[in-house]
Amino acid sequence: MWVSVDFCAIPLGAGISLSPFIAACQKIIGKTGLDYQLGPNGTSIEGEWNDVFNCIRSCHEEIHRLGPTRIYTTLKVNTRTDRKQSFHEKVPSVLSSLDCDSSPDTDKQNN
Repeated sequence: MWVSVDFCAIPLGAGISLSPFIAACQKIIGKTGLDYQLGPNGTSIEGEWNDVFNCIRSCHEEIHRLGPTRIYTTLKVNTRTDRKQSFHEKVPSVLSSLDCDSSPDTDKQNN
């Protein structure tokens, strides 16, 4: 099954900066061949279910290997059975709808 997830792993007790842990996960994700995009509050990853969740498990294992004994993770999971839709398609689709809805009255509400 094709899945798209938003993944955010937070090592607890690791101090203020999480960059080293995020970088370690990004290296793991990059090696999987999965499509992904780093964001300011997590990483979007998509691919086959088992591949994505094995990747998340590997990230957890690496963070634990780096020292933290506890990780709090949030996941948003999205699946579709009618078609395979990339997360790269979703944002342009919404932006396209915004362009279609643009009118002088709408523009005044945004200012």
